[in-house]
Amino acid sequence: MISSDILKKIREIEITTKRMVSSARVGDAQSALKGSGFDFDQIRDYQMGDDIRAIDWKSSARANKLLIKQYSEERCRTIILAVDISSSHIFASGSQLKSDGMLEIATMFALVAGQTKDSVGLLLFSDDVELFIPPGSGMPHIHTLITRMYNHHKRSSKTAIASACQRIATLPFKNSIVFLLSDFIDEGFEKSLRIVAHQHDLVAVRCLDTREKSLLPIGFITVQDSESGQEYLLDLRSRGSKRIEQHLSKRLQEQTTFLQQAGVSILDIEIGRPFFGDIVQFFRKRMLQ
Repeated sequence: MISSDILKKIREIEITTKRMVSSARVGDAQSALKGSGFDFDQIRDYQMGDDIRAIDWKSSARANKLLIKQYSEERCRTIILAVDISSSHIFASGSQLKSDGMLEIATMFALVAGQTKDSVGLLLFSDDVELFIPPGSGMPHIHTLITRMYNHHKRSSKTAIASACQRIATLPFKNSIVFLLSDFIDEGFEKSLRIVAHQHDLVAVRCLDTREKSLLPIGFITVQDSESGQEYLLDLRSRGSKRIEQHLSKRLQEQTTFLQQAGVSILDIEIGRPFFGDIVQFFRKRMLQ
């Protein structure tokens, strides 16, 4: 059973999602998860009245005439929500745990996908796949998926993104949209992730707390690795804090470079701040590329 507090939160997310999807400000939010809403069909000559944003400039340059990309209506797509539930997300510098924020994001994705009538599946993973719900459509399926996501009690505290990617790579459908929600604090997943990126439209939803980017110079503190239980003494005086920030920044940049080279889209979410606007803006930008 889900607690009354969580049920209230899910209901609030659902009301917000419906309101924002139908509003003029984000009226195309339904197509945000679907992509542009259309599949590529063919290249044809430009005709008066065509949308200039559809012009294929590279093909036009080669043919020495204006050509546009023509699209046919897109079929409903399959969406996979792969959510990292390892213990590194039981962290907060503010009022919201990373783990809670990630569940809210996954809930929002599922509800918007339900509005578009796309098929949605769920994969929860730690150092192994702990739960997989095959894709299905319709709001009853979406509500079941959300309920099981919130009711799940993880069996392991560790992380293995490779295990999730390997499971996704074996699924019988291709060209799905895969949202991989994680802080990506892991190693050895690069090869598996490249395979998934080749098979599907992969979006890395990188969920980070503010203090994973910048630190306050507060002196010496003892911290514990939530996955291994090991404790460390950190020097967060001015100089020590700056060194750790540089290390974190380097890790994020190396991660960004790898994901971009692998053809993975990146959506950065700062946990504890409103995120729906960031999600819609991200997909609007993708639709214009």
